[in-house]
Amino acid sequence: MSMIRDLRAVVRPSSRVSLRKDAGASYDTTRDPGTPSAVVDCAVYRDGARVASDRPLTPQEAMRQVRRDGGFVWIGLHEPTEGEFSGIASEFGLHPLAVEDAVQAHQRPKLERYDDSLFTVFKTIHYVEHDRLTANSEVVETGEVMCFTGRDFFITVRHGGQGSLRALRHRLQDDPELLAKGPSAVLHAIADHVVDGYIAVADAVQDDIDEVETEVFSPGRRGGVSRGVDSARIYQLKREVLEFKRAVAPLLRPMQLLSERPMRLVDPDIQKYFRDVADHLARVQEQVLGFDELLNSILQANLAQASVAQNEDMRKITAWAAIIAVPTMVCGVYGMNFEHMPELHWRYGYPAIMGVTVVLCLGIHRTLKRNGWL
Repeated sequence: MSMIRDLRAVVRPSSRVSLRKDAGASYDTTRDPGTPSAVVDCAVYRDGARVASDRPLTPQEAMRQVRRDGGFVWIGLHEPTEGEFSGIASEFGLHPLAVEDAVQAHQRPKLERYDDSLFTVFKTIHYVEHDRLTANSEVVETGEVMCFTGRDFFITVRHGGQGSLRALRHRLQDDPELLAKGPSAVLHAIADHVVDGYIAVADAVQDDIDEVETEVFSPGRRGGVSRGVDSARIYQLKREVLEFKRAVAPLLRPMQLLSERPMRLVDPDIQKYFRDVADHLARVQEQVLGFDELLNSILQANLAQASVAQNEDMRKITAWAAIIAVPTMVCGVYGMNFEHMPELHWRYGYPAIMGVTVVLCLGIHRTLKRNGWL
């Protein structure tokens, strides 16, 4: 039980704010001239501790140490090119298909098993802070983390500006007992870190949806401009939720596989903790599906309100047209220049016609107002 508490304390940030700070952490740019420029960090871990080195190690040097003295190597790369990654792939015997996916990015979350390694793809989600949601607001940003898990190595390949693993690496280094479990402990920590990011983003998106829902159903909301902005904002949120859904839904099956099926490269003591990650991921997926349905309902209600408002406007226009039709008819009749017209030469003809016109207009106005047309 103490191990469970320690594991959760290491891999989970204490709050949503701390998660966002970690996402923007800077990289360690101190590298050996022979190290590929995409390498963010390369270290050897033995008995749960990072092996000290007087200079940054190349992946080849780190692997030679591991093969000679034991332990495992953790290499972190950021957006490597094919040339930068080819040497590492050859050194660690990575499968060409997995290497191609890691370099090209834009992959669906998945888990693939090869002879001597596991290849896992995570999509990272970062909530974009904004003072007020508009039709052009970007709500979430996505990135990718590809993980190669072997018996004595762990390689992460990141794409995108978010999702730095530097803070996570430091937290793991503060827990030697956990790191001693090997590369599978790092895989679990990254999976839990990514899913915790989903939870934080889901809470923030929920706030944006609540804000839009309140404005759509607020009393006294009028005007075509306001309705148009609301529809665009709802549609923008739907697009962001769809992006969120693409990151969450495909990952559920890989997490279930990691938690349910024994795997040679996953430590049995670590495997059961993937069940906790899968449970949290399932909860986030339910939230995202709920967001999509709720936004559909809000959009339909907003369009229905717009249609009702347009109908009301048309009724008012029709009512005023009916009132104006009375003086138009009278003026049209007496505008005809016939010599023998009734009351044409009557002294009180003009005021009488005007009075009758006013009375008819007032009567029509009262009738229409009583029926709710005005």
